Amino acid sequence: MSVQTPDEKVVEQITKLPKVRMTLFRDIDTAQQGFVLLKLSKRIRQNVIEDLDNKELIELLNHLDPDKATDIIQELKDHRAKKITSALNVEVKEKVETLLSFNPKTAAGLMNLDYVVVEPSEHFADVAKDLIEHEKRTGKFPAILVLEKGKLIGELPGHELAVRASSEKIENYVKKIPSIKYDSDEHKVVNSFIKNPHNKVAVLDEDNSVLGIIHSDDLLALIDKRTANDLYGFAGVSKEEDALDGVGTKVRRRYVWLIINLGTAFLAASVVGLFENTISKLTLLAVYMPIVAGMGGNAATQTLAVAVRGLVLKEIDLKHGLGFAARELGAGIINGAINGTIVALVAIFINKNPMLGLVLAMAMIGNLIIASVAGAIIPLIMKALGKDPATSATIFITTCTDVGGFFIFLGLAQLMLV
Repeated sequence: MSVQTPDEKVVEQITKLPKVRMTLFRDIDTAQQGFVLLKLSKRIRQNVIEDLDNKELIELLNHLDPDKATDIIQELKDHRAKKITSALNVEVKEKVETLLSFNPKTAAGLMNLDYVVVEPSEHFADVAKDLIEHEKRTGKFPAILVLEKGKLIGELPGHELAVRASSEKIENYVKKIPSIKYDSDEHKVVNSFIKNPHNKVAVLDEDNSVLGIIHSDDLLALIDKRTANDLYGFAGVSKEEDALDGVGTKVRRRYVWLIINLGTAFLAASVVGLFENTISKLTLLAVYMPIVAGMGGNAATQTLAVAVRGLVLKEIDLKHGLGFAARELGAGIINGAINGTIVALVAIFINKNPMLGLVLAMAMIGNLIIASVAGAIIPLIMKALGKDPATSATIFITTCTDVGGFFIFLGLAQLMLV
């Protein structure tokens, strides 16, 4: 059984007890308020920020790292953000203004300024002095970046300070560190960490001078946020929705998708209606209809998940998506044949009807082909149109598999069984 930390307990209380939320928050030591604030959900955090006066907000921001303070300030309305930023401590203010000048969805927007710069010719004693001075100013142990003639050549691991003689030069202990341009988007930052497993990446300006540093924990927070947004998207739920939102808020954020789903359900039902006479003559078809449609939906969801992952990592796009669609088509044909054979054998064994088994096998192959192609192509089209593929593609793909599955199955049954 896991034990909650004091911060986790406070976060839970602030989240679940809205009537005493601000009392609980103000009872926290000012030096810890900012850290607790960042652990709250976005909606709860915004409620707390709105109820804090400027003096309270400025005080808690002065206790945070500039990059964390910047994250909070970016959630404020412009006029309040400017007023708050101008009133911060001088050192915090300068760094926050630097970070605010960059696009928050780029490498520069993700970086922090907690680093010191040294040269390879320096001695360990000199580096130690720089670190002590930095810690006195910021209270943080910084990354130690090594530059030669203004260009990054690597980093000095902090543990070397503990085991090397103070008179020794650092040049023999410099380790390579991956770097990335300041305007690289979040996808490139993620890929940089994937391709170069490391606990930090240096951010460089256009002239290759160092602007900042991105730590792995900053990236993990980004990935966690993106994963949560993807989960909301697959469910057709707004990424801003919170588990503790009221009924009215939940309805307001979901009803559009449900209405669209209702429309596509009527479309699928109308296809079934076209074969009303066929179903009435062979009611057994109604038993197998959900199986054909359901298998198509499951196969499409699998392909959609792979497509969205590929789009997030920029492995595929609309221009180069034909190869991906062709591979998914091949997988759909083979999986359709495997599952079609199984369902055909079941129909032959239970219903003693080989022709029904053949119709089911052909319908299963046909619907898994539709599922594979739709699951591969529709997310690419949605992305090209500027829509979130995780949210928008699901409805259209389900429509394709339901309508296509019913039409193929019932159409074949009408031709071959009735």
